This record gives sequence, C-alpha cells and structure tokens, in this order.
Amino acid sequence: MTKIAQIGCACEKPDSSYTEYRSSELGIDHTNGRYGEVTIQQCKLCQRIWIHYFVEYESFSKSGRWYKGIVSKKDRSQITPENAVEYLENVEWYVYGGSFFESTGTIGHGKLNV
Repeated sequence: MTKIAQIGCACEKPDSSYTEYRSSELGIDHTNGRYGEVTIQQCKLCQRIWIHYFVEYESFSKSGRWYKGIVSKKDRSQITPENAVEYLENVEWYVYGGSFFESTGTIGHGKLNV
C-alpha cells in the first residue's frame, strides 16, 4: 500500500466540486453486474490524480454512491475499471458519499459497499 499524505488541498475535502478536476472516463466496471462508472480525475490545483468510482442501481431509490482515492503515478497505468474497487479498498484513505450514505462526503478506508 502506497502511503499518501493529506496536504490540505481542496481536492481532499469530501464536498469538493467536480469543477476542480480535469476528468477522463476510464470505463465501466461490469463485475457482478454493478456497472460502476470509473473516471480518472486530476486536481487542477495540486495536480494529484484520483480514481473516482460511481455506482447507482436504478431500481432502488437512494442507491447512488461514489468513492475516490488518490492514485500514484506509478500505479495509474495499472488501474482498470475491473480492478478499481480492489485498488480503492487498499489505499490508506479515500473519500466517499452519495445518496446511499445520505452524505456529500466522508473520509473512509477499507472495504467498499458497492
């Protein structure tokens, strides 16, 4: 596990805005039929790279949830939509939120509830 320190940038705040990032779609995680949207985001301020994972189940209200964690430059090329959840579960900390959690964002670590 790569140790990633928090540096106080706005991108670490749970309620940071999508406008603070440059984003590119990595793809859809079809594992177990979850259809998670995986995006790579780069903070416009500190230039750190984040992996962002979003999933929502249309047949269930308040099922939307997202997770984002910092990716080291050396790990970035190894990330695929299919291994994004595993990667996020193994980072030291991540930010998560969404209607499922009734939260705009919280710092967490460990297993993802996807």
